[in-house]
Amino acid sequence: MFNVVLIEPEIPPNTGNIGRLCLATRSTLHLVKPLGFSLDDRQLRRAGLDYWDEVDVRLWDSFDALRRAQQSKARYFFLTTKSKRPFYEVKFQPEDFLVFGRETKGLPKDLLAANMDNCITIPMHGTRSLNLATAVAIVLFEAVRQQQR
Repeated sequence: MFNVVLIEPEIPPNTGNIGRLCLATRSTLHLVKPLGFSLDDRQLRRAGLDYWDEVDVRLWDSFDALRRAQQSKARYFFLTTKSKRPFYEVKFQPEDFLVFGRETKGLPKDLLAANMDNCITIPMHGTRSLNLATAVAIVLFEAVRQQQR
């Protein structure tokens, strides 16, 4: 239904949990190298439980490679704390790409600068950021909810 993109994920249990979220929503998980772990990592598979082999996972050498492989009309939304536009103001469409950055640094500044019109945020009070799997769940399930109308 949707596409979840993790650019240079670092923590295997987060990616495993996000894989389960993707499976539950019939979404595709795109992993952009370099990864901070091996896809054979025990923690990754443990977090993904026995579902990991059912997740539609695609591995990319770069975000540019991912983009080049998609249709030109594909829509991308970049999640960042550096935007003031709340994610729930977007009217998501099936096949949209929800792009998330590394757990420790977020998305690269140059990628954000080149895509400012498509940057969105999860409004928060009292914290700088959320766990990556939690952030993906919030935005992905809002996108899915919008399709139920």
